[in-house]
Amino acid sequence: MTQLENVVRLPAPRRVALGWAFFERQTNLWKRYWAWEVVWVVYGVVNTLAITFIAKEASHGGLIRPAEVSRLTLFLLIGTLTWAYLSAVLDDMSLVITWERWEGTIEHTFMTPVSRTVHLIGMSVFGVVHATIRTAIIMACALPFFDINFSHVNWTEVAAVIAIGSVSLVGLGILTGILPMLYPERGVQMSFMVQALVLLVSGVYYGIDVLPGWLQAASHLSPATFMLNGVRAAMLNGAGFGSEGRTLLILAIFGLVMVPSSLAIFAAAERWAKKTGRLKRQG
Repeated sequence: MTQLENVVRLPAPRRVALGWAFFERQTNLWKRYWAWEVVWVVYGVVNTLAITFIAKEASHGGLIRPAEVSRLTLFLLIGTLTWAYLSAVLDDMSLVITWERWEGTIEHTFMTPVSRTVHLIGMSVFGVVHATIRTAIIMACALPFFDINFSHVNWTEVAAVIAIGSVSLVGLGILTGILPMLYPERGVQMSFMVQALVLLVSGVYYGIDVLPGWLQAASHLSPATFMLNGVRAAMLNGAGFGSEGRTLLILAIFGLVMVPSSLAIFAAAERWAKKTGRLKRQG
């Protein structure tokens, strides 16, 4: 029996402990590079304010009625904050190999008798927690600039949409993380291009109905589209589980399909990268 088979057969508590080790390692790296985290938080706050102030400009320019300013402000705020969360999760997962190269630990990690599923799940949990903290800070910094009424928001539905949608985001992030592994020199840039496409088709700053027909069709392939729709319905209209059951079901299907398939594709890509010598420190 190989070492890897021994790890796979370990009891669940032991596998959780191994996954937690990767979470703890990323937390320590986060602390080491805290200055970069400050940079991204400041960027997120400025981006949120810059986009959301469009609502006030539209009111001053007479493009919308004063009564509609609050709704448009909330619409844009939801988009910017949700994208801050989505991009943070995708960043952490798409850089799963890149971090190993930066730190010079790629040999250690990929020779350690730990299943890749445990490794990636540990990184995924960190990505979700990290994205939640960063988005909460950005929201806390941005809200004082706007007068928004949250009394009608269904926070339970918001939490459910984000929780279920995050699973599918993890699957998408694992897929984008394959690119830096297969293409050491250009993989990071390619992963950011994937994020840009998700940003375009998912209706972050506008409804997808304004897109050309072929992009509207592409938007239904992005779990971020349904996550944004669900969050906006709960926050703008106070929608509950009854009216948003379809959105939650679609997000659940995305997660059930994307996570196992992304793990399988990652494992296949890892084997191919090892055979072709692409799994190395430098491009």
